[in-house]
Amino acid sequence: MCGTDQSLNHLGLTDKNHACACATEAHGAATTDTQAQGADAVIRQHYLVAGMTCSHCVASVTEEVSALAGVESVSVELRVGEASRIMVVSSEPVSSERVRDAVTTAGYTMVTG
Repeated sequence: MCGTDQSLNHLGLTDKNHACACATEAHGAATTDTQAQGADAVIRQHYLVAGMTCSHCVASVTEEVSALAGVESVSVELRVGEASRIMVVSSEPVSSERVRDAVTTAGYTMVTG
């Protein structure tokens, strides 16, 4: 565990002040976080999407990305005037290309890092 407090990890938290590289978040258009829970693994992928301005935009992206095989849920942090952040939760790996295609089908653009 790289010397981190196991109780923090159990809660799904990381110590941002800890010097271990595994406790820092990668920067860019897509980041991935895998969290094992018993025999099931949950994969969280984060993407930045440009052009979203309203709840209809959120609904369109959510619908298209949710239709991808393996995707369990999609949440969107709408940021009008800048790239919105979407989080894709899946039970199996979902490629960035598939997510990009779904976002494009919805009418928006995934931002690259």
